[in-house]
Amino acid sequence: MLAISNLRVEFGARVLFDGLSFSVGERDRISFAGPNGAGKSTLMKCLAGVLEPNAGTISKPKDARVGYLPQEGIHLSGHSLYDEAESSFAEARGLQRRIDELSAELRALDPRSAPYSDLLERIGTLELQLEHFDPARIKPRIESVLQGLGFSRGDFRRDCGEFSGGWQMRIAMSKLFLQEPEVLLLDEPTNHLDVDAQRWMEQFLHGYRGAIILISHDKALLDTLTNRTIAFENGKATEYAGNYSFFVEESRKRREILEKQYKAQQRDIQKAEAWINRFRAKNTKATQVQSRIKQLAKMERIELDLEEAGMNFTFPPPPPSAHSVAVLEKASMRYGALTVFENFDFEITRGEKFAVVGPNGAGKSTFCRLITGEEAPTEGSVEFGSKVFPSFFSQNHADELDPARNVLETVEAVASRDNIGHVRNLLGCFLFRGDDVFKPVGVLSGGERSRVALVRMLVRPANFLILDEPTNHLDMQSQEVLQNALHHYTGTVIIVSHNRAFLDPLVTRTLEFRQGQAPRIFFGNLTYYLEKKEEEESGRAAGGGGKEAVHDLAPETPANRKEQRRQEAELRKKRARVLKPLEDELAVLEEKIAELEAAKATLTEHLGKPEVTGDPEELRKATTAFQSLSEQLETAFTEWTSLSDQVEKVRAEVG
Repeated sequence: MLAISNLRVEFGARVLFDGLSFSVGERDRISFAGPNGAGKSTLMKCLAGVLEPNAGTISKPKDARVGYLPQEGIHLSGHSLYDEAESSFAEARGLQRRIDELSAELRALDPRSAPYSDLLERIGTLELQLEHFDPARIKPRIESVLQGLGFSRGDFRRDCGEFSGGWQMRIAMSKLFLQEPEVLLLDEPTNHLDVDAQRWMEQFLHGYRGAIILISHDKALLDTLTNRTIAFENGKATEYAGNYSFFVEESRKRREILEKQYKAQQRDIQKAEAWINRFRAKNTKATQVQSRIKQLAKMERIELDLEEAGMNFTFPPPPPSAHSVAVLEKASMRYGALTVFENFDFEITRGEKFAVVGPNGAGKSTFCRLITGEEAPTEGSVEFGSKVFPSFFSQNHADELDPARNVLETVEAVASRDNIGHVRNLLGCFLFRGDDVFKPVGVLSGGERSRVALVRMLVRPANFLILDEPTNHLDMQSQEVLQNALHHYTGTVIIVSHNRAFLDPLVTRTLEFRQGQAPRIFFGNLTYYLEKKEEEESGRAAGGGGKEAVHDLAPETPANRKEQRRQEAELRKKRARVLKPLEDELAVLEEKIAELEAAKATLTEHLGKPEVTGDPEELRKATTAFQSLSEQLETAFTEWTSLSDQVEKVRAEVG
């Protein structure tokens, strides 16, 4: 479908990529991976024809269509939602209009005349072209796609200009899906989708007949959908024949192999240079010395890109709060005639981590504002426990930042005394590095402002965190930093998100909101929730009405809570019994490796001394010792790899 050859893109002195070549087959599922700013979106714009590369070619068959969904910047108005979606079939509608016009002309002609026969033949040709679009299915296809992406039938006649930015992106997505281009380019398609719309989109893409190129920070989506990965980093693009998890594992293996090759080459270079330095002054060795020098000059040196130091962030110990963090009793929220929810009873206790899911507009953000005290319920009550200090992140908070302040000032203004010294490191974790911290907030993109708002929330002292879609503008590394920090955070957390890979290791319960229904608690993470929803839908499809699933998801009771605490206690015991000894063993092994490396470095320095190189017996002893140390190190690293994998596996099991 596409052939990319020797592509080069640069911005000023910075080269994003050069000599990039790859092809896209008709059913390929490709993801672009790499940190923000590496060039993924830029390449997608080149493939879409939005941006011209500085060099190279992008070829495609004459009739192949390329459809592109950008991250943001779409605004449609002037047509109803349905008419805008129907415009995806403009060619089919044009054919139908022309057939109708010619049919009207046909009625005025003599059926026995030559013009009648000619016109009838033209109509037949147009009808064959129209049949390609399967006109009988156009209306149901439009309705299916719009409803799958979360629009109701009542939205169909609304002007597109009435919809917010996130829904505008869904409109654009629906048009692309209806057009069915041969190559589909999607840049962060899940950012504006709730969990139901994302499930529908995944199912649609799995059955899509064309090629798909995807940029996403949703690891679960990438793993289930893609089969090729092109990774961008340090000005290079490397292809991997697998999904995102395959790319992560394979890139780790490639890095290990390259490091070994690099170290081996460096040893050879050091030996050659030591030999040259030893015999450089001897006339009898002059020819050999020059030969060795030429060999070194011709050697193709292995380059080892310096990996960025591992970014990390840990919350300071949160101040202790009461066991009962927040309680809603008979809480109702109404806006005029709209009832969001009513008679809602809910309690969150210290240390719990909840996911909040549901369609957009069902009440998730309203619930967040309620449980943080930003809004009061229309009826009922919200009570906070003693010494509860909530901190709330919302996408709207990005719009409230002072545009005149720079990034660093904006965060330092709210940082606690304990965190003030870690602000620069934390900003680095969320992609503000070097001079980026001195940029005025007013020049930042929407995604960058959202990250600043998130960092501001993280540096405030709090023991109750409420996060509304925190991963929308984070790359994989930043997501891992936040996920790791939340995993070790001992306070209470509520997260509104549909990002399975991010949520699953963190949360133990899922709270679902749906319009016209009472909120429900599912006693498991997001994957568990989705499995239960599928069981419900299967039950309804089979005529069972999903009653068993509903019974399984009954409101929380003291017995349920007791069982949950029992399971958590068992996990703590397993962690102490199994994980702690393995971690201790790993720490001892790491100390041993450090000692061996230090000894090897000392011996390497010893080997370079003239009194050693000039004494054959001393050189033999030192070389033998060096070889022994190298073998011990190799064995230790092998043990470390195996033990590390074992520790990570147990950590995943015990949480």
